[in-house]
Amino acid sequence: MPFGEIVIGAPGAGKSTYAYGKYQLFTALQRPIAIVNLDPANDNLPYPCEISISSLITLQDAMEEFGLGPNGAMLYCIEYLEQNFDWLLEKLKALGGGGSQNDEVYVMFDLPGQVELSTNHESLKNIVDRLLKNDFRLAAVNLCDVHYVTDAAKYISVLLLSLRTMLQLELPHINVLSKIDLLSQYGDLDFNLDFYTEVQDLSYLENSLPQGTRFSALNMRISEMVQDFGLDRESMLRLMRIVDRATGCIFVPPSTVAATQKESSRDDKKEGIPVTQRPNIYSLFTTAAGAIGGVRGDVRDVQERWLEAKDEWDEHELEQRKEEAAALKEMTRSTM
Repeated sequence: MPFGEIVIGAPGAGKSTYAYGKYQLFTALQRPIAIVNLDPANDNLPYPCEISISSLITLQDAMEEFGLGPNGAMLYCIEYLEQNFDWLLEKLKALGGGGSQNDEVYVMFDLPGQVELSTNHESLKNIVDRLLKNDFRLAAVNLCDVHYVTDAAKYISVLLLSLRTMLQLELPHINVLSKIDLLSQYGDLDFNLDFYTEVQDLSYLENSLPQGTRFSALNMRISEMVQDFGLDRESMLRLMRIVDRATGCIFVPPSTVAATQKESSRDDKKEGIPVTQRPNIYSLFTTAAGAIGGVRGDVRDVQERWLEAKDEWDEHELEQRKEEAAALKEMTRSTM
């Protein structure tokens, strides 16, 4: 059963940067990952791409063939992919996802930035539905630029957009504030960061909304509806665990014992494998299902890191990297 995620968000939210960051993280953890680019306009990918829609159709092809503008051509490309879903499925099977014997590859789908694809256009939803029918376990990771939390009206609008996406795609859904390191450039927030990440009582935003305009009442009604409906290494690791939990994925790292011996786990004790090298199923599942703690485990830690003490943390992490580099250099020298 292949696991994965679809990465959505408005243009400039950092989807491709996030995909590259996750590729680097998974590579460091020796966890197999394959990135699928489904943006026909993205011809400058920062990450190694296993499958790209540009092999099937490009935005320029659609614009020139049918005289369409960029938005219309984008919709046509996704509709074309829907009609040629078998092409995508065969490519995925060749990766080791969707019906092959090698289903441990984690598949990340990098989507275009046109929000209508995930809010009201049917083709992407149909593609996702067909992936689910082919035994994919997927979550939607929605990247929202952090500047939306600096303006009450923008914050309400992005909540509404996220809610519409959740209803449309019907997937486990994780909202991510991207570019958090730039938040200090926008000035002070009206509330602490946890107010925005936990979507607390939105009635408190009333005094922060533009008053005396025809949109004042509309903003408050939208906030009531949303409420009633109810990347540093540490943050990336935490997000990875949240997405895994949303899809039900439990990744077991490769075992050196399994690589050198043929015994099954049920025969570990009988075959004399040391107890320290046997699979610990209890610990595995409690780690997967337990509380997600650690550094950046509390949004107040994020606020301190990027808003209240950014310069101090920058200096501290720079010193840490220098120490790690020195230790690695010393280790390399000692093994030569």
